[in-house]
Amino acid sequence: MGCNESAMTVNFSFTKLGLEHERKGEYTQALSYYEQDLEIKLKTLHTDHPDLAICCNNIAGVYDSMGEYSKALVFYEKSLDIKEKILPPNHEELASCYNNTAGVYDNLGEYSNALLFYEKSHGIFQKTLAPDHPNLATYYNNVGLVYRNMGDYSKALEFYEKDLEINQKNLPRDNPSLATSYNNIGSLYCNMGEYAKALKYHEKGVSIKEKILAPNDPSLGNSYNNIGLVYDKMGEYSKALEFYEKSLHIKEKTVSPKHPSWGASYNNIGSAHYHMGDYSKALAFYDKSIDISEKTLPPNHLDLATSYNNIGSVYDKMGEYSTALSFYRRSLEIFEKSVPEVHPCVLELKKNIELVKRKL
Repeated sequence: MGCNESAMTVNFSFTKLGLEHERKGEYTQALSYYEQDLEIKLKTLHTDHPDLAICCNNIAGVYDSMGEYSKALVFYEKSLDIKEKILPPNHEELASCYNNTAGVYDNLGEYSNALLFYEKSHGIFQKTLAPDHPNLATYYNNVGLVYRNMGDYSKALEFYEKDLEINQKNLPRDNPSLATSYNNIGSLYCNMGEYAKALKYHEKGVSIKEKILAPNDPSLGNSYNNIGLVYDKMGEYSKALEFYEKSLHIKEKTVSPKHPSWGASYNNIGSAHYHMGDYSKALAFYDKSIDISEKTLPPNHLDLATSYNNIGSVYDKMGEYSTALSFYRRSLEIFEKSVPEVHPCVLELKKNIELVKRKL
């Protein structure tokens, strides 16, 4: 066996082992094998070789799953740089790369960049796919999520409904993608304050997931969390806490303790305790949330702004107004950098700051 053939065999083994660990959610081990794969390829292949792009994309995907979005972006961009040089401009792999890059920008809170890359992906889809192709449904869903994060709920609903329309045409009634469509519209109606509609769509989604997924599937945990959010908004806090804890129970079995999503889970449980008037418990969970978020998210991420706002609210209720004001201002500073000045959170924070100032 020649040297090059031997290197290729070892390389394939690293790739295969990485994929096996990634499928099991063992991301640290997967990353180790993918990095060894990359090290060999960098020594044996020219800089624009397509296998290098695949390797960089694999590493990016693991970082994305781990919630290390800045690192994921670095490797997605390396993969994209190669593919833009070697592929025709309307190639479906380019569309996939644009989509992955956009998703990371969305998770980083860089919404204008997310929309830019999703639009690049859409430009390819429009030229190469039928108007009811499933990939277009995914595009509509992703753009809807960005607009939702930006607080433009009417625009988000427009895109989510396009996604649902395609999925209802193409998919069986118990398909997980259809469940996701229902879930996203439910979450949006929750943001819009239409809680009965939100609960209706979430229940459609979770009904599908409970039939087809394992009881500890992370997607099912997300659905329980979303139903908890609706009950929270409806003022049914004990019911909300029940669903938040079901979600947390699944997360404890399936998600790395360093993943950013833990911050959101602790934040939601804190919110339920806050509304039930148990401010010491609320503060304990909010502190857990902020501890994780500050370690895993960029300093201007909206989840951090939400956590600062929530901690400010607790201190406000406890009569510690100067501390409350400090957290409200930290929250507002992030929101003003990331969303339009008419965003509901910006308006509410400005109102809260003025009210607290009067109490000092």
